[in-house]
Amino acid sequence: MAHKEGAREHCRVKAVDSLGAKAMAGAPTAGGGVVVEVREKKGTLRAAIPTMPFPLAVICLFLNTFIPGLGTFISAFTVLCGARSELVSERGVCCVFWLNVAAALIQILTAVIMVGWIMSIFWGMDMVILASQ
Repeated sequence: MAHKEGAREHCRVKAVDSLGAKAMAGAPTAGGGVVVEVREKKGTLRAAIPTMPFPLAVICLFLNTFIPGLGTFISAFTVLCGARSELVSERGVCCVFWLNVAAALIQILTAVIMVGWIMSIFWGMDMVILASQ
């Protein structure tokens, strides 16, 4: 299983027979069904991405595509306006705001060597994915 930097994937396999009883992972079952569950563990900065309304997320993606970090910087202010994030309950609104500002600064400062520009586009795509869920 491939690992991304800053994110690890955890995989749990459950084999279920036709009666719904759990069997050993990888063991054959009567019904032949295997359920695979994959959860991605996000890093602190990725977990701080706010869930915004879909049109705003698309605008932030557009801005991040052409001006790296600008859409991420705008998304930081949506946290102050009530946008939800996975970290708000753990760390508070102010901490999540500053984490998003830090992500925007990283994107802006590393855009010169293309890393920030690519990171900025992926950040915008994550915003759109979160908004569409």
